[in-house]
Amino acid sequence: MRIKTLLAAFVLMAVPGFAYADCSSSSAHDATMSCAQGTSWDAASQSCVTTASS
Repeated sequence: MRIKTLLAAFVLMAVPGFAYADCSSSSAHDATMSCAQGTSWDAASQSCVTTASS
């Protein structure tokens, strides 16, 4: 019974660490931005801006 209790305590302590490690990768923060036709993404202003046409 004592081994089961220690094992359960270890698992409950380890699970949040695994969840954090899974969510902390930099690829999780990358997003693809799409803008309406005639506009493009401007990284400096972090918004869609009208594309100049010639």
